[in-house]
Amino acid sequence: METGMNGVICNGGKHVAVLGGGSWGTALSILLSRNGLNVKLWVYEPELVEIIRKTRDNAYFLHGFLMSTAIEPSHDLEEVLTDAGCIVLVTPTQTIRSVLEQAKKWISPHSILIGASKGIENGTLMRVSEIVSEVLRPISPVRYLVLSGPTFATGVARSQPATAVVAGSDEEAARLAQRLFSNQAFRVYINDDVTGVELGGALKNVIAIAAGIVAGLDLGSNARAALITRGLWEITRLGAVLGAKLITFQGLTGMGDLVLTCDGTESRNYQVGYRIGRGENLETIQRSMRMVAEGVKTTIAARELARRHAVEMPITEEVFQTLYHGKPPRQAVLELMTRSLKSEHQTDI
Repeated sequence: METGMNGVICNGGKHVAVLGGGSWGTALSILLSRNGLNVKLWVYEPELVEIIRKTRDNAYFLHGFLMSTAIEPSHDLEEVLTDAGCIVLVTPTQTIRSVLEQAKKWISPHSILIGASKGIENGTLMRVSEIVSEVLRPISPVRYLVLSGPTFATGVARSQPATAVVAGSDEEAARLAQRLFSNQAFRVYINDDVTGVELGGALKNVIAIAAGIVAGLDLGSNARAALITRGLWEITRLGAVLGAKLITFQGLTGMGDLVLTCDGTESRNYQVGYRIGRGENLETIQRSMRMVAEGVKTTIAARELARRHAVEMPITEEVFQTLYHGKPPRQAVLELMTRSLKSEHQTDI
């Protein structure tokens, strides 16, 4: 059994499986290896597997950070998942269902699965926990947790101080995961509000696109502060309707993640918005990006959830119109500013 520096036994398995070789999956693999755990990292691109094996560097997604030999990259799901006690799911949200469908034959019913992707599936409007539950129901009882918080991959890879939350209904599994990831530079708190943690992580990406647009239009700090505050209000109101705890949105996976993503040029979603504000179109931007900006697709799902549950989300609506119907960004901002006047906490915002 693999034991980390915190005395954590990885749920009886021989290693931790990390599914997703992007920047965040790579950073989490580096973090876990520093904690004394063996990691098998599933990488979608076969050529990237060979690059990592030869150079110990993820040249595609997190260049410049040494990956120790405790991290074994592979394109083979069976190899990565066999004998894994804990599985960290870090693929783009829109691909999670297909990856799990391929992977489920090698996932043990005793596994702890930790979701670290931030998004909502288009079409079904399911959060990651709901996708996992549906796909893995035949091999229940796999225990699911979500890991989220204000964390950029580069900062975690550099061992700069960071905090996150692990949420789930199984307290024993949550405390194990808390110890699994925690070290002197990465502090993890536990929470039992999976709905709130997942929604905060997903919806902040939509607001981050709006923040990038504001920056691209040179609208200044006042506009950014207003956007973050009103964006949090939109997230909170939808979360309340969907059964989340309101206090969750005041914490690391609500306000914390929102502030980081709306004020950090490392954010892919912010960069999409910034380039939109500078006059580029979405298709051109996406073609130039190797990594996925989750907020682009989440905007569609968030808008549909808001309409389904009769929750007015004007920032989300304007981001949707700008991304998918070509509305000029300045017109979108003008329409936000000239909406009917209201009380700050009026229920229809």
